[in-house]
Amino acid sequence: MPADPTPGPAPAADRQDEAQAVLVLRLAGPLQSWGDRSAFNRRDSRPQPTKSGVVGLLAAAAGRPREADITDLVGLRLGVRTDQPGTLLRDYHTVSDYRGRPLPQAGVNAKGLQKPTSPAKDTHVTHRYYLQDAVFIAAVQGRAALVTALAEAVRSPAFPLALGRRSCVPTQPIVLGAVRDATLEDVLAAEPWQAGAPARDAYRRRAERGPEPFSPHRIDLAATFDDPAGEDTLQDVPRTFAPRERAFSARRIRHEWLSVPTGFAPSTTTTHPATDAGGHDPFALLGW
Repeated sequence: MPADPTPGPAPAADRQDEAQAVLVLRLAGPLQSWGDRSAFNRRDSRPQPTKSGVVGLLAAAAGRPREADITDLVGLRLGVRTDQPGTLLRDYHTVSDYRGRPLPQAGVNAKGLQKPTSPAKDTHVTHRYYLQDAVFIAAVQGRAALVTALAEAVRSPAFPLALGRRSCVPTQPIVLGAVRDATLEDVLAAEPWQAGAPARDAYRRRAERGPEPFSPHRIDLAATFDDPAGEDTLQDVPRTFAPRERAFSARRIRHEWLSVPTGFAPSTTTTHPATDAGGHDPFALLGW
């Protein structure tokens, strides 16, 4: 019989030798919500995008149904930089069954099914948490062919994109430039600061008043990277997005601080002779 012309998966050693590329995503919008352990009446949000949320966004852009295999997307290495942390918002909801039936409680039985309320309740209070006005830079690293295809998919998505939940619509642009031929760490350290205008203006005013630690040309931003030797663990790696088979595994991450270019033009800064000469001006922080 002739050999099967369809090639199988490349050996691990060969995959490591394939060309790598990095896709840089700007995740910003009025609201974001990145849950990793939310259930029933309380929907929390992590302070930064989860791997499940980023993989879900990429899968939606590529037009993959919920039951599709996402092994290749989960295998992408993720780095997230916090350019603007935003503030936490709690949204108050009341929920009832449109059929007029009593609602179940948050507790579950041995089979994982929600128990009935006792006495029966027709209305539940739910709490949903969001990040307001946050800006993150998420970068994924993997095979160049896959990363390039994902970049085109995000620019022309098959399904609507969301920042953790369907109601959280991202602002443009999402893809920052072309895919990069560099390490994840180098890409996130080189990408200029993407915070909103109010945050950038406030930082520039503090930098212009001097003295250190504010520099008009650099800013220190927190970042996390997938790292098998990392000091922290997150339970946010999706195995499948099938509604009745949702399951997650853990990944190890490393926390870092990155010195990032602010992108401010030199003409926007002013000099202060006392501080520039190394002297001490106690009124500099007040702008006097």
